[in-house]
Amino acid sequence: MRTLFFTILCFGWMSAAMAQDFSDFFEDKTLRADYVFSGNKQHQDVVLDELSSFSYWAGRRINLSQTPVEGNGQLVMTDKASGKVVYRSCFSSLFQEWLNEPESEHLKRSFENTFLMPYPKKPTLVTVTLFNAHHKACASITHEVNPTDILIRRSGTDPVIPYRYLLQNGTTEACIDVVIMAEGYTKSEMKRFRRDASIACDAIFSHEPFKSMKDRFNVIAVESASQDSDVSIPRQNLWRDTAVGSHFDTFYTERYLTTRHVKKVHDLLAGIPYEHIIILANTDTYGGGGILNAYTLTTAHHSAFRPVVVHEFGHSFGGLADEYAYTDEPSPYYPYTVEPWEQNISTLVDFKSKWSDLKDAGVVGCFEGAGYTQKGVFRPTDEACRMRNNTAEAFCPVCQRALEQMIRFYTEQQ
Repeated sequence: MRTLFFTILCFGWMSAAMAQDFSDFFEDKTLRADYVFSGNKQHQDVVLDELSSFSYWAGRRINLSQTPVEGNGQLVMTDKASGKVVYRSCFSSLFQEWLNEPESEHLKRSFENTFLMPYPKKPTLVTVTLFNAHHKACASITHEVNPTDILIRRSGTDPVIPYRYLLQNGTTEACIDVVIMAEGYTKSEMKRFRRDASIACDAIFSHEPFKSMKDRFNVIAVESASQDSDVSIPRQNLWRDTAVGSHFDTFYTERYLTTRHVKKVHDLLAGIPYEHIIILANTDTYGGGGILNAYTLTTAHHSAFRPVVVHEFGHSFGGLADEYAYTDEPSPYYPYTVEPWEQNISTLVDFKSKWSDLKDAGVVGCFEGAGYTQKGVFRPTDEACRMRNNTAEAFCPVCQRALEQMIRFYTEQQ
């Protein structure tokens, strides 16, 4: 099988032999960049909103110029003087999902997106690129970051929201830092939130490979209080004043729970070490959402809370695809002529890059129906995967391997 390392080489990314030391180019600080993704199905734009900083870097200090998966977009930081790529990250966005909705045919909309980068010592160029479903660049921006720019706003200096470690296995340099935020919990409900956050943490680390690699994670519960209890449900005409303004009915889909107030999410986290974000909603209404390197958002009081938070974290942390299907119609997300970048589904265009070795060994199979369509997109198991349904007890072997590779990417030099 073509390994993750050779996949990186095929994309033209730097090998471990060329990896730079973190201190060569970066300070122990974070550069936060807020962008607006806007447009419609015909034309998209990426616009810089604001730059800010805070006084530590909680992200990875290794494999800086690589990404573990392609994602639906990438951010690339280049040293201006040498032209060397010094940092790279991947992501997906709610805006790109919206482009597959009928509304995008006749309406232009904008969506907030925030990315964290290590703070450069010298002037750099930052390029943010969005890819379409055919993996072709469809929008981008390149802008300069001068580390001495007086208009880079300082953040994280105000009193920090109360937080506590649920899991602390090491320093931010050594571990992957995950925050679990409260959404729709009032100040008087924080005891309940702390209990829910512990349940979410326990649920995630009861699944492999998180269970056996638990010592590589720190988990922090952040008590971001809301004025109102519960969250907004537009179809019921219920709008509530909550910490990050989340709501159900995203894209008119009842169970899709998201927030478009991404800047607010990061404002609340300023001063707390974090890389990955889980947001718990104080409601028993079923739903959730997970977006690669953006956030997981799910409900804490539905009976399916435990499997759903694990499933959504598979999206936001692991870049895994949904393995369920709705219709015989082709999925706008996964054209049949293109191999998906997600490791757990395939159109068979390049099956050897996926789980052909595990299939040949009889560990898994190749079952039609995934990526929201019943035709032309395949998954590794019939039903036995957390990315397929809520009744599965575990991630399938393909998803476990993809998640393990992701954890190793953040914690081991490639």
